[in-house]
Amino acid sequence: MDRRTFSKNTLQAATIVALSPYLPVFKKQKASVRLGAPLFGKLDDPDSWVAAVKKQGFRAAYCPVQPGASTETIKAYENAARKADIVIAEVGAWSNPLSYDAKTAQEAFKKCVDALVLAEAIGANCCVNISGSRNPTKWAGPHKENLTQATFDQIVEITRKIIGEVKPTRTYFTLEFMPWSYPDSVDSYLRIIKAVNRKQFAVHLDPMNIIESPRDFFGNGDIIKDCFKRLGPQIRSCHGKDIFLKDDVYTPQLVECRPGLGQLDYRIYLTELSKLKNIPLMLEHLPNAEEYEKAAAYVRSVGNEVGVTL
Repeated sequence: MDRRTFSKNTLQAATIVALSPYLPVFKKQKASVRLGAPLFGKLDDPDSWVAAVKKQGFRAAYCPVQPGASTETIKAYENAARKADIVIAEVGAWSNPLSYDAKTAQEAFKKCVDALVLAEAIGANCCVNISGSRNPTKWAGPHKENLTQATFDQIVEITRKIIGEVKPTRTYFTLEFMPWSYPDSVDSYLRIIKAVNRKQFAVHLDPMNIIESPRDFFGNGDIIKDCFKRLGPQIRSCHGKDIFLKDDVYTPQLVECRPGLGQLDYRIYLTELSKLKNIPLMLEHLPNAEEYEKAAAYVRSVGNEVGVTL
């Protein structure tokens, strides 16, 4: 290096040092996930609802009102959520549009439409249901016809009709994974997305629901990665549960449990979910507030391990 080059480089370095207090500081944004769960107690207005969400340290919530609520009520909760930076994750439409009983199927269709109308009105991320079941006694149970091509075609038809009835523009209709109903895998969800072919049809993710064998159980981290790799951009809300494999029987039995009591790979789950923006993780299926507090504490502890804030 000659003397002129050395002098030039030295001058540039000195200039940067001198100006450094005035230069903008760019910090890497910390990874985060919005956590939510059912709320308990008397919550009969937007202020008490927001206070309850905040008390638990949540930044996401299930829809606080039911279909049929007045326009004024819906708008009040939407405004309160926006002001408090709370994402309304989903409106549940839990019902069986595939029922062989015509009255049950018709009522289920209406429930899905009404729930999607509410999701659109309140600005929820999505409306969610399962596709349904042919089981005559258990609305979400297994049946030999659930995974046939004829049932697949009917799911596509019903989903199109629900979306067509509402024509949402800012929310989405979604189906939750089930082990014995479509969509029962990433592949079948992609098939349904392609067949439905509607912009406002998206994905609801609960990876626990597609852990169906010991192989899946012990390799569930890879299943979770595959879900986010192939469905990630279309995911609108997620559920948080856990699962364990009973080891005192010789017929495999996979059992749902509270997060932290099973072996669902929450390290991978939170890491992958944190790459999406404002997609909530909603705890469910626990009996009381204490159990939800334990579940949230566990999920947050795993988040601390992997650098994800909840």
